[in-house]
Amino acid sequence: MAQNRVICTKNDVDYLSIRKAMMSGARTVDELVEIAGVCTECEGCKSELDAILSSVCGCKKVSLEAVVNAVKNGADTVEKVGEVTGAGTGVNEETGEPCGKCKGLIQNIIDQGR
Repeated sequence: MAQNRVICTKNDVDYLSIRKAMMSGARTVDELVEIAGVCTECEGCKSELDAILSSVCGCKKVSLEAVVNAVKNGADTVEKVGEVTGAGTGVNEETGEPCGKCKGLIQNIIDQGR
C-alpha cells in the first residue's frame, strides 16, 4: 500500500491527489495534467506517473490492465473484480483491517469500462 507523498514537486501534487484524479476518470498523463495539475516535467512525474497510472491495487499488486480485462470479461461489481484479480481484498499489515483503498477506483473502472 502506497504512502502519501509529493509526486509532482513542481506543482506540489501528492499521490492521493493523483489517485483521486484516477477515481474521477483520469487514465492518461494528459488527463492527470488536466484533473490533478501534475507538470510532467519534474523528476517525480517522469519517474512515477506511468507506474501509478498502471496500478490499481498496491496491496495485491493488481494492474489497471488486469482490472479492465476482468470488467470486459463480465466482472460487474467491485466484489467480482476482487474475486477474479484480488484487487480490493488486501489487509493493512499494521492493523489487520481490510484496506479497500482501491475500491473507489475499481468502481470507476467498472462505471467507465476503462
